[in-house]
Amino acid sequence: AGVDYVRAVGGSAVMQGLYGGISLGAAGLAIAIVPQLVGGLGWRASYWSALAMAAAGLLLLVAAPAGHGAPRGRGRFERPSVGLFGDVRLYRLAAVYAASLGLSLVVANWVVEIIEEHGNVDLKTAGVVGAITLLTSVLTRPLGGWILHVHPRFTRAAVGASLVAGALGTAALLVAEPIWLAALGGALLGLGAGIPFSPSFTGAAVTRPDAPAAAVGLVNSAAAVVVLAGAPLLGLSFSLPGDGRIGFAVVAVLWLGALAALPSARVLGAEPKLVS
Repeated sequence: AGVDYVRAVGGSAVMQGLYGGISLGAAGLAIAIVPQLVGGLGWRASYWSALAMAAAGLLLLVAAPAGHGAPRGRGRFERPSVGLFGDVRLYRLAAVYAASLGLSLVVANWVVEIIEEHGNVDLKTAGVVGAITLLTSVLTRPLGGWILHVHPRFTRAAVGASLVAGALGTAALLVAEPIWLAALGGALLGLGAGIPFSPSFTGAAVTRPDAPAAAVGLVNSAAAVVVLAGAPLLGLSFSLPGDGRIGFAVVAVLWLGALAALPSARVLGAEPKLVS
């Protein structure tokens, strides 16, 4: 809904990326902040910090002007054609975004544990280093939008390269030592988590102009499924030999597997007249 609102009021692909980067960057802050609070709050640290952030958000919502910038004359409900859920182009976009957001969040759920286990650092340091995995998306999500807007002919190559970066970053986190390698892995994972955001969502809206928000929702839901299924499965890999390394290796392979579904530049939202 947020991305559709940015698009509806005239926001560019860069602004959509900035919106997405800030939203995912909040998760990166959580990875850094929660381990610092564990000493005093124990397992409740994530819950109390989440309640504090929710309260802050509620205050901002109350203070915000009602209906500011809302587009006029736009129907409240979309009526997509019957073929929306059978559109193969959307599923190719969904596969890319499921890798980008889905796998990055799956890794983020366990990045502190893998670094603490294999990086020979304490919990607080592991939290700070692990936060890089999602905090970098504050920059890379707008970067993906900028590439789409300014250099559309490079959009497909940039998305493909970001998937490779995600795989390399996951592999670096798998090793986790020395600590600079884990930090580099987190930065590479941020490329994978960020660059495909604007092309995936812009591409979905352009591909299905009859129901842009529904198309974006379909693409986004694929990532949610990956997180729901992948996070507990990756956690189970810590009970296997290697203490999580087998699971991280599988995730790295899945990043590369998404390359097989990489859509064309046109489906990724690049302007056809500028794409060779």
